[in-house]
Amino acid sequence: MWSLRFISAEALVSHPQMVQHSLGGVAHNIYPLLFKASYLLEQPEVVRALLEHWPLEEFRLGALLGPSTEHPGDLRDRACRACLEACVRGLADHVLRGKGRRRLRLADLTGIRDVQVQQCPCGRALGRWGRTELLARVCCELQAEHHAAWSPVEVLADLFVTGGNFEMVVQALGPPGHSPLRVRCISFRADSLGPSQLLQVLCLAGPSELRRLEVVHNVRLHAGHVQQLLAQVGFPRLVSLTLPAKAFDTPPASTPAPDGKDALLTSIARELSRMMQLTELSVAFSTLTGKIQNLLGPLRTPLRVLDLANCSLNHADMAFLADCIHAAHLEVLDLSGHSLLDLFPSSFFRLLGHAAPTLRALTLEECSITDRHVSTLILALSPCQRLRELRFLGNPLSARALKRLFAALCELPRLQCVEFPVPKDCYPEGSAYPQDELAMTKFDQQKYDVIAEDLRAVLLRNGRGDIQVSTPLFGSFDPDIQETSNELGAFLLQAFKTALEKFSRALKQME
Repeated sequence: MWSLRFISAEALVSHPQMVQHSLGGVAHNIYPLLFKASYLLEQPEVVRALLEHWPLEEFRLGALLGPSTEHPGDLRDRACRACLEACVRGLADHVLRGKGRRRLRLADLTGIRDVQVQQCPCGRALGRWGRTELLARVCCELQAEHHAAWSPVEVLADLFVTGGNFEMVVQALGPPGHSPLRVRCISFRADSLGPSQLLQVLCLAGPSELRRLEVVHNVRLHAGHVQQLLAQVGFPRLVSLTLPAKAFDTPPASTPAPDGKDALLTSIARELSRMMQLTELSVAFSTLTGKIQNLLGPLRTPLRVLDLANCSLNHADMAFLADCIHAAHLEVLDLSGHSLLDLFPSSFFRLLGHAAPTLRALTLEECSITDRHVSTLILALSPCQRLRELRFLGNPLSARALKRLFAALCELPRLQCVEFPVPKDCYPEGSAYPQDELAMTKFDQQKYDVIAEDLRAVLLRNGRGDIQVSTPLFGSFDPDIQETSNELGAFLLQAFKTALEKFSRALKQME
């Protein structure tokens, strides 16, 4: 139910010229209502004018767009390009117009959720990379104004830096005092950067404030880079850390220690143990055979999120995971790429048993789960009464086995989302697993549709029509990859060209 005040605010912002002319007589506590109403109705002119004249000490975008007693709707999943551009431009107008007389001290631009389908009227999104580029460009423009004695506004932002916007971001984050907008980074995602570029921009981004750091696959780090990054920069408030594939590989020029110990891994673990708020760690696609205890053992805070997909874990690793302090606190766990039920059934059972009171999301993709494992899997999942999300794509399961599994999943009272594989009945007989992308798409669509409908019928018969089921062949929607796909393609082409040149040189040396 909308309040009468919000309905009045909505009526006012429906006339942009009127509201811009009357802002001088509007009570300060009405500005948040006018902002949400103008964002809801997609009135960028009003949004910009409101920011230019903002009379309060703080502007917090996520809080203003979230549910409130005045308007219970949640607009945080509207990354509306027009309105977000208006916010940043209005912020620039504010600092240029107000100078010493303004009250705004903090502008928090975080809290936006990037989703696949935009609900704003224009339907045009401004993703995290675009928001970073826009904020950096505006900061650079303001630096060119050369105003003396700035009283800077602190801007909290989620930054997404790639090779395409690196130079502009570095300039925007330059020496303090050069811009009336002082950017403080709350979360940082890096893609398609070199190790030295990553180190440079992170040092400028204010690592003491950083809460989330994502370094994804197209940043080529090895263990020496990771150790240098953690030791030199330091992240005292970091909550979440994601490292790219092969981040724990030894540097090319290093020689193994005589005692067989991994000095770099020990140093990395020591640096991680100094992060007293670290509760989320993703190190997927790194070879960590026999190293899990050395990596996770020193941590002083229990992990809530752990991604060990395709890390080549062995029996010692799984035994440690099953009984370590982290197991009893895990909320999100990804063990994809390991033959859990063939190689580590007892450790896997213990791990899920200890995690059951807290576990809400479990991913077991390409774990070689077959029809003969279904009974065991059902038994392992049965204690997980708080589980909300289960993903097990890429496992060779038949329609019959999936029906048995779905019937058992109906007993998990909080389950909301299931991602299941294309049944092997839909592929040509003898198809190999794990599948490459080409083989994955060559299945009988009609047969799949019939089986998927049967599986939904199993849920309905058991009164669980609330469970959403799907088969996203290439994974869930990733707004960050979607936004930088062109740049990623260019990066991969350059990497391929470099590899060919190295191969050609090697052939010439052999001749």
